[in-house]
This record gives sequence, C-alpha cells and structure tokens, in this order.
Amino acid sequence: MNNNYRFEICIDSVQSAINAAEAGAHRVELCDNLFEGGTTPSAGMIRTVKKNAAIKVFVIIRPRGGDFLFSSHEAEVMMEDISIAKDLGADGIVSGALTDEGEIDLILTEKLIKQSGDLPFTFHRAFDMCKNPHKSMNQLIDLGASRILTSGLKQTAEEGLDNLQQLVENASNRIIIMPGSGIKPNNIALIAAKSKASEFHFSGRKTFPSKMKFKNDSINMGGIEGVPEFSLFYSDKETIRQAIRKVTNILSKE
Repeated sequence: MNNNYRFEICIDSVQSAINAAEAGAHRVELCDNLFEGGTTPSAGMIRTVKKNAAIKVFVIIRPRGGDFLFSSHEAEVMMEDISIAKDLGADGIVSGALTDEGEIDLILTEKLIKQSGDLPFTFHRAFDMCKNPHKSMNQLIDLGASRILTSGLKQTAEEGLDNLQQLVENASNRIIIMPGSGIKPNNIALIAAKSKASEFHFSGRKTFPSKMKFKNDSINMGGIEGVPEFSLFYSDKETIRQAIRKVTNILSKE
C-alpha cells in the first residue's frame, strides 16, 4: 500500500476545518463562496481556522467568481492577499490565471508563485479551462508549481478519468496531479485505481438545517432562486472517513 496518499478537503467554515481534521484528512483548501467555485476567504476566517483546527490550511487566492482572466487591479489584490495569507500562517497557496486565449497567464502566475515564497503552490481548476492541458502542465512545471487541481477537463473527475490518467502518466512525478470535483465515497476508489493519482480533493459536505425558528421564505438574500437560505453546509466527518477508507482498502489489496 502507498502510504503517501493525501486527502484535501474543500471547506468554507471553521466547523468544516475541525471536522476534516478529526476525520483524518491531511489538509484543507480554505475558500469563501463555494457556490461560485471558491473565492479568497477573509483574514478573520484564515486566522480563526488556523487557531481552531489542527490541520494544514491551503488558502485559495481568487478575487471573484467567473472566469480566470484578471485585470491589473485584480492581480494587485491577489498579490496582497497572498501576503496576508502568509502572515496569518497559511501552509499553502491555491491560485492561477489564464489569458483570453485559454493559455496559462505565465507572467501573472509566475508572480503569484514567487509571492508565495516557500509555500507550496497549487494551480486550481482554471487548468480545466485551458486550451492545451499537456502544454499547460509542462509550463506549470517550469514555473515551479507543486500541484494541479483538475477534474480532467470535464464537469467531474469521474467523467474526466481518461484525461486524468493521461495527465498523471505524463507528469511522471514532476508535478502532483490532484483529481477534484464530484469525488464521493462511492466513486473515489474507482478514480484512485484508474487515475493512479496520489492526492484527492473533495468537500465531503452534507446539508444541516438552520437553527432559525422564524424563517421568511419569501426572500433570497443573494437574489438567486435555488440557493438555500435556511440550510448550512459542512464537511461531514463520516463522509470523509468513508472516502479515505475506500481508497486505503482498495490499495491494501494490491
């Protein structure tokens, strides 16, 4: 069995960080606005997670939702946010940028990696929007990125399994290819066995009811129908444990 398998939990709350640590995950990717794919968390969130959860914290640096083509002002925000995250004790940085042609923004990404200093740098799922993933992977290796978070250029990692397998093979241990998106206890073993990846990214989230007694159901605070106002989403300890067991069980039989 390979003892180097790592499980990263995507979170947006202190409670989820605590749950991930207690479930045996190796680190968390700390975000805000998971309904938008994750944006930069606040300084207060970073500090409080570091204080209360005994787990490594990788902080996403993404100034807004939407595409990954950033203006000069947004790039400035990203550089400042990396400095703040480092000062608050971040254990890693998750970020990235693209050009309007679907290529890696080599200039900005290099700056982001350099700003991260000694912290490991994960290029996030902007990679899944790249025109040429294998060219982009080699560019990220040259820039010094530590890992790539990817669904294999499909909506979910399970759908992108063939691409994930090829990326892991072509990476040849020069960079970590970390599958993410739609990974659950019922498919993580398949993804692990076929992709040959060594790290996995998932949320393990479950829905918990609000403790509000009075509920005004006629208003959506974000103005978007379908986004629940009276539901809370936390990474669930047992879901994370199940996913980890699924991988370790199948690999122990090899």
